[in-house]
Amino acid sequence: MLKKLIFLSAIFCMLLTFSSCSNKQTSPTNNTSQSNKLKVVVSFNAIREFAEAVGKDKVEIETIIPSGTEAHDFEPKTKDLKALSDAKIFIYNGFGMEPWSDETLKAVNNKNLIVVNASTGSTPITAVDAESSKSNEKYDPHLWMSLKGAENEAKNIKDAFVKADPSNKDYFEKNYLDFYNKLEQLYKDYNSKFSTLQNKNFVTGHAAFAYLCRDFGLKQNSIEGVFAEGEPSAKKLKELVDYCKEKHIKTIFVEDMVSPKVSETLANQVGAKAQKIYTLENTEGGKDYIETMKNNLDMIYNSLK
Repeated sequence: MLKKLIFLSAIFCMLLTFSSCSNKQTSPTNNTSQSNKLKVVVSFNAIREFAEAVGKDKVEIETIIPSGTEAHDFEPKTKDLKALSDAKIFIYNGFGMEPWSDETLKAVNNKNLIVVNASTGSTPITAVDAESSKSNEKYDPHLWMSLKGAENEAKNIKDAFVKADPSNKDYFEKNYLDFYNKLEQLYKDYNSKFSTLQNKNFVTGHAAFAYLCRDFGLKQNSIEGVFAEGEPSAKKLKELVDYCKEKHIKTIFVEDMVSPKVSETLANQVGAKAQKIYTLENTEGGKDYIETMKNNLDMIYNSLK
């Protein structure tokens, strides 16, 4: 992969050099668009949501991972290198969600690019499933599924916007505070609700909810591991059937990025319903981050009553 990226980058740099020589007078400068918006590249949808909440109409955002593509399986293409070479800011989630990011950045010809690891300052949760033996998948990357995690990721993004465009510091600070207050209110509402429940156990298609569980003192049990690779063994499936019966599980949640077949099979075996829940890795669902998380939390809460 590294050789491929370097090769593509070399080709692109030559094209860029040629283009800049012939179009010096008309090319935009300072990594801003012609409308003076900050040019921002983000890795995937959830990060785009945070960047939009903070930057609003002062930023121009490009998401490089197509909707429906797993972020940790993604391989950047020539157009993605070009987007990063033209950008002022690149924001990624971190915690191993984008294992391609380091080598990609090395291949990008943009010495002024501000790089934001949005998870900086958050405490990671170690990935405990078998796939975590991979060197770049030590941690559970799903920080954005935590309201507290989202607060920190949005703050890191806000700080980068202020650094890149200090003239709009007050604007970014206000937008961040508005977003933070919405996240805090949602957290307080559901922390109060979850604290009244005896049952704290729910079952999901893959283990994407550890940080959400940390927020509210819940416990997930999942069909697939953190990185959703491969179907469970017969032994694992039997253990899940027994677990669901013991814990009186009424709902098996199915994520938008995971095949529903095994979840639906498990639901049928234990007399539960399969219900779709969203991990915000793509734009499916038609709601923004706050609306989606409220809907997710409401479904989890109702399944535990």
